[in-house]
Amino acid sequence: MTTKITNKNMGIIIAVIAIIIAIIYFYQRPKEPTALTFVSWGGAYTMSQQKGYIDTWGPVKDGSIKMSVENYNGGLGEVKAQVEAGNVTWDIVDILPVDAINGCDEGLLEVLDMSDWEKSPDGTSFLNSIPDNGTGKSGAISECAAPQIWWTYVVIFDPKAFPGDKPSTMKDFFDVNKFPGKRGVHTWPQAVLEMALVADGVEPTKVNSVLQSDGGTDRAFAKLEDLKGHVVHWSAGAQPLELVSSGEVAMSIVYNGRAGAAILSEGASLDYVWEGQVLDADWVGIPKGSKNKAEAIEFLKHATTCASQAEQAKYITYMPMRQCGTDIIAKNEPWFHTGIDVLPHMPDTEERLKKSVFTDPVWWADHNAELKEQWSAWMTGNK
Repeated sequence: MTTKITNKNMGIIIAVIAIIIAIIYFYQRPKEPTALTFVSWGGAYTMSQQKGYIDTWGPVKDGSIKMSVENYNGGLGEVKAQVEAGNVTWDIVDILPVDAINGCDEGLLEVLDMSDWEKSPDGTSFLNSIPDNGTGKSGAISECAAPQIWWTYVVIFDPKAFPGDKPSTMKDFFDVNKFPGKRGVHTWPQAVLEMALVADGVEPTKVNSVLQSDGGTDRAFAKLEDLKGHVVHWSAGAQPLELVSSGEVAMSIVYNGRAGAAILSEGASLDYVWEGQVLDADWVGIPKGSKNKAEAIEFLKHATTCASQAEQAKYITYMPMRQCGTDIIAKNEPWFHTGIDVLPHMPDTEERLKKSVFTDPVWWADHNAELKEQWSAWMTGNK
């Protein structure tokens, strides 16, 4: 018995075959990689994150996730705008402690369950492996913030600009008669007020108690008058190096990692004033409503491992927040990618901590807004 295939039947057969081919193609075609956006501060710092965290992450290495990097100047403005508009395009954001605390309180950041993240080699749980960060206790400063690095506001200068005595204290930074020249100062009050109190004779370890007492901020602003007419303000991390190198300023406050990278990678003629430095930290968070929350969390798990935090320090002189990362460095010096010991350029050596201020992120989260207004008025009057 034979079956006659009509034109109509043939059309149906061809249509079915086409559907089958389309289905096979749909399921076998190369899958587009998930696209994540990582936001940070730019320059040597972001480069260190790229090499230490992003390039070493499995899904980026195998191409299943594409990570793009954007730079910003900090704050919660853009995060808030995206969240409120319901159009969140950032997935991971590097944030300061003040912004981590406030952003979490305002519902702008995702809550992170870090209970099962990587333990330290000695068995210490992830959260307990994060040391005291100015709050008086170990652990994260916020349930929306994952730990990253220690850094500091430190004063730098070009030693060639001072053929005789060289600045070595915070008092020297504020003394424009003994050490003439402009001073580079950032455009927000945090760290500047602490440094002013050190220059005014307050022991670094007692600065927070003085600053937070009645009349403490007034005393700091009064000391700032010593710099009136001698300040060049900066807002981006690369600017202090440019200001000092060009001679536009004699000294500048700077993020220590920017200076360390310039010295170790480029041979820049720079030296530090460690006395009175203000130690701080950077955290990472996920904007509320990220379309790639699950993938972003997996990235943060990777970026906060002992090995990843140590790897970043190969490219910038910021200290891993987790002690296990620092332990890796100490056992493998010279660690910097140019073959130089990196720990001597780190801000939190035992000797340097004795003459340093550790910023209080909780206090600044509560007082930052009002002090910003007072600081803006001081900057305007300083022009």
